[in-house]
Amino acid sequence: MSGQGGLPLEAGSGRRAVVLLSGGLDSATTLAAAVRAGWACYALSFDYGQRHGVEIEAARRLASALGAAAHRVVRLDLAVFGGSALTDPAIAVPETPGEGIPVTYVPARNTVFLSMALAWAETLDAHDIFIGANAVDYSGYPDCRPDYLAAFEAMANLATRAGVEGSRIRIRAPLVDLAKAEIVRLAIECGVDPATTVSCYQADAAGRGCGVCDSCRLRARGFVDAGLPDTTRYAP
Repeated sequence: MSGQGGLPLEAGSGRRAVVLLSGGLDSATTLAAAVRAGWACYALSFDYGQRHGVEIEAARRLASALGAAAHRVVRLDLAVFGGSALTDPAIAVPETPGEGIPVTYVPARNTVFLSMALAWAETLDAHDIFIGANAVDYSGYPDCRPDYLAAFEAMANLATRAGVEGSRIRIRAPLVDLAKAEIVRLAIECGVDPATTVSCYQADAAGRGCGVCDSCRLRARGFVDAGLPDTTRYAP
């Protein structure tokens, strides 16, 4: 896997890359950093049956504001399987820290998303896929770990025409080893306005965070640790 260990990124020199863009702070920072490093970024977002659609609207605005070469939103229905508080309204989003993998983990989500990104990358003749996965200050999802990302990269090079013909596919996760405070600082440095991103698991219709879910708590702590004012919009 490329990009482990944080920034600076390898210069893109105009090469095409697919960037997974959820509308949250981490993926927006990944897109902004890749654009700044000279990559021609094709942003890919998913309407997958999550609790709210405001993050998709945020992704659309961010793709435009941060200089993506193109942006696609793919509709999937992971809610048909349920099994997660993000896709099943009958499962409550926890508001206190728990043990083990939380119920906000969406089964196979990153595997599905990366597979779709891989398909688009092949049609674009792009050999790099960026993902804002983080394995330091995160919720403990198994598909955010460096070992998983390295394994997916190995599979991608076995499963694609590009890989078989010698054009190596790379999964780039530039934030994977960064603390949330470092991500906050990098976001500001790269011109991301945190107030335009939506990370909350149960944001309201205006995109305001709840302030109590795991994602909101990790994000808020990142601003505190970075010594920067938290410009996130929270619901009253």
